[in-house]
Amino acid sequence: MTQPGPRTVEHEITISAPARAVYQLLAQVANWPRIFPPTLHVEQLEQDGRSERIQIWATANGEPKNWTSRRTLDPEGLRIDFRQEVSAPPVASMGGAWVVEPLAADRCRVRLLHDYRAVDDDPDKLRWIDEAVDGNSRQELAALKSNVEADVAAGEWTFSFEDTVHIDGAPHDVYDFINEADRWPQRLPHVAEVDLTEATPGLQHLTMQTRAKDGSTHTTQSYRVCFPHRQIAYKQTTLPALMTLHTGRWTFQEDGGGVRATSQHTVVLNPANITAVLGPQAGIPEATAYVRGALSTNSRATLGHAKDYAEARRP
Repeated sequence: MTQPGPRTVEHEITISAPARAVYQLLAQVANWPRIFPPTLHVEQLEQDGRSERIQIWATANGEPKNWTSRRTLDPEGLRIDFRQEVSAPPVASMGGAWVVEPLAADRCRVRLLHDYRAVDDDPDKLRWIDEAVDGNSRQELAALKSNVEADVAAGEWTFSFEDTVHIDGAPHDVYDFINEADRWPQRLPHVAEVDLTEATPGLQHLTMQTRAKDGSTHTTQSYRVCFPHRQIAYKQTTLPALMTLHTGRWTFQEDGGGVRATSQHTVVLNPANITAVLGPQAGIPEATAYVRGALSTNSRATLGHAKDYAEARRP
């Protein structure tokens, strides 16, 4: 019996920006959790000239998946070819390309090509992949257009910062405290309630109610990608009104017999909501200070309790 060939699909969008600027944004995978809503985290595993191997964690039809891909970069041709090495079921194989085509000095077309096959060429699984590829492709292209075209403004709205403490304890104890978020309501005064699921080891979905200084609570949802006992990267998928993006990373480095524990945040503000939340006189500086203060307060509190926990366990 002849096996059906792979499905091939194409999506495209026109962007009011120079083609090379768009290509560079696509080429640098560290940007992806910021510019593509489905992407949770990306790790560069290998790099050899224009070839690289990356691991991607992303949602597909609302389900978290991860896979490893090879990419070949062609900066002259403004093309990036990709092929999954290890696909996540129901995908049996998947590849494609990003192609950036100049239309004018400040305008280009981006084409996103896919070819894929379902496990056992099952029709139901193929339909699931069709929906996931179509949904993610449309989201990714729309987000790419939005981020590139608003690059200057987004520079004012985007900021990053970190908080660091030195802990006289073992890295695995500090990591365990952050990893075991289901125990945070008993360990952290500012956390009211947590629902933590981990269907795949190392990939967590976290729903958390956090207490504010005035006693009110707000709910956020995040996906976390865990690398024992080195790092926990996360991306919030349900956000407070003042943010359109919040990604972060907990890192744990051996340091002089102890641990250098750092909480890093990257935030994109939502300027449309600033006056509604902070009042008619507030602007970008006030919103930046408010959001940074709130996030930093919680980070420092969590790191402080992690320090007490780990140091109490030091022999």
